Amino acid sequence: MYTSETSIRVRYGETDQMGYVYYGNYAMYYEVGRVESLRKLGLTYKELEEMGVMMPVLENKSRFLSAALYDDQLKVVTTIREKPGVRIKFEYEIFNGEGKLIHQGETILAFVDKKTGRPSRPPQVFQDVLKPFFG
Repeated sequence: MYTSETSIRVRYGETDQMGYVYYGNYAMYYEVGRVESLRKLGLTYKELEEMGVMMPVLENKSRFLSAALYDDQLKVVTTIREKPGVRIKFEYEIFNGEGKLIHQGETILAFVDKKTGRPSRPPQVFQDVLKPFFG
């Protein structure tokens, strides 16, 4: 299992008229969590794309527990529980500045060969950086 954390400050433009984070912005927070978790492994989305791999989102699930507010400092915990194959599942927990769990989410992405548009296995370098976390 691999877990990483990243921090996000809620910007005014991410909130609705009531000052709550607009529900659609949680998907953006998931993306920040995913991108930063890969960066902490030593890989970037850009490098994966340069290797000929895209990672489109197949599923996106959200569970709202409590509201995030303008200017909150959020902690996004991103977890990969299972060794990826053609698909990879990311799980997210979002905590507010007081450490309260306010949101849970999940995305499933596929590895797709850019040339063929077909599902593919993750690049070997991707498998290699995750290997220590999955034995």
